[in-house]
This record gives sequence, C-alpha cells and structure tokens, in this order.
Amino acid sequence: MKRAALGDGNPVLFHQTVPAFSIPEWAAAAGYDGVILDLQHGELGLEAACGILRSIPRENAYAYARVGSPDPAPILRLLDSGARGIVAPTVESRSQAEALVAAAKYPPTGSRSLGPSRPALYPGDSYTEAGDRAVSAIAQIETRTGVDRAEEIVSTPGLDSVYIGPADLAVSYGLPGRGDWEDGPVREAIAYLREVTSAHGVTLGIYCGRPEYAAGLFAAGLVDYTGLGIDLVLLNRAFGDTIAGLDSARSARSTS
Repeated sequence: MKRAALGDGNPVLFHQTVPAFSIPEWAAAAGYDGVILDLQHGELGLEAACGILRSIPRENAYAYARVGSPDPAPILRLLDSGARGIVAPTVESRSQAEALVAAAKYPPTGSRSLGPSRPALYPGDSYTEAGDRAVSAIAQIETRTGVDRAEEIVSTPGLDSVYIGPADLAVSYGLPGRGDWEDGPVREAIAYLREVTSAHGVTLGIYCGRPEYAAGLFAAGLVDYTGLGIDLVLLNRAFGDTIAGLDSARSARSTS
C-alpha cells in the first residue's frame, strides 16, 4: 500500500479464507475498503482467488492477495487477474524482500513478465510504469528475526509496505499466539516498525481482531491501514451472537 494511495483515511481490509465470490461484495457494502485473499491459510486456491479478483472492480486499490511464498508463478497469475497488492509472509531478510519485489514489479525494478491480463488494468502512457505504481509489494513481518532485521528489509528498493502479523510475532517472543497487544514486546515492535517504515517512506499495516484496538492504533499514528477480522472468525462471532440472542429471548419469555 503506497502512501499516495492512502489519502486522508486509514483503509480497512479483511482476510478472506473461503472461495466465495459474494464475500468481498458484502464487505464493501458494509464499508470495508478492500480484501486480503488468503492463499496461505484457509480454503482459497489459486484458481478461486484469480476468479474472485476478476469479480472485484479494477479501480479498487485494495484487492490484495497473501501468498504462501514469493514464488513468482502464482504471484504472476494473481497480478494478471487484478491483484493490487501481494503480501509475502514471514519475511526475515533482505533477499526475501528482494524476491517479492522481483515477482511483483516489471523490469527494471523487478522481473515480472508482461502478458495478457484484464483489459485496461493499468491505464497510462507506459503500461509497465503504471503497473508498478498500481501494485504494492508488501512484506509481512511476523517474527522476532524480521523485527531485528527490519532496517535491511524495509530499505529494499521497490518495497511499498510492511504488514505485521501480531499472533506469530507474539509466539516468536514466547507469548500466547494472539493479536491486539496493548503492551509488551509486540507493542514495542509495532512502535519500532513505525519508526523504520516512516524513515523509508513505506507504509505500515497490521492485522487486528477488535475495532477498538484498530481505532487506537490509528489515533496513535502507529499504522496506516489494518486487516480487521477474518471471514470465518466474523461468521463465528455472528453465529454465536445470534444463538446467544435466541437463548436470551427464550429465557426472558420463560420468566415473564
């Protein structure tokens, strides 16, 4: 996610793990800015992800995909289908960040192949230059090693953004695997990554589970955007709330 694309607000995305074309549409109707199609975890395969990307309007700058590795073959397919950002997980070195940039960017910045894609995907005088501007190379830092090597990762030419995975980061510090940390080493890592990314003109995002936590990070200026929730977790919460509401209503009726 590039700073020029951020505007005055803080974009809010969600993680999609199931191969359903309708979910991004429902999320957009609710007010979400975009989606991170998760090919690393969940049930999404490459074919389904490419189809979902083609169902999302081309002008949506926040149609992202998280891959399992910086392997250029699936990244190329996702980009040609309309992905506007590629998230590479567990980046812990400059060489891994360089591999991501190479797969996501056209020459001379990277080595992305120029081939058939969605019509008018990158409008402009130079298709390749417009494509590089439109696509964000996003390194996910989610380990203590990644934080320790943040300077070499973030300074990689062509890297646009860093995305924090707080649960895995917590585990790497010997903590429970959860997010939304208010203090401790994960919170300190967020503040440190804010300093490093700001110094290099790179944006910073993070996965959040609670809207209140995300709002606090935005207010403190610690992140530029967030992935707020996972489709299956959100569904589980809605299911639980619905059944709890039914049980409460039945209890109220039985005592009246």
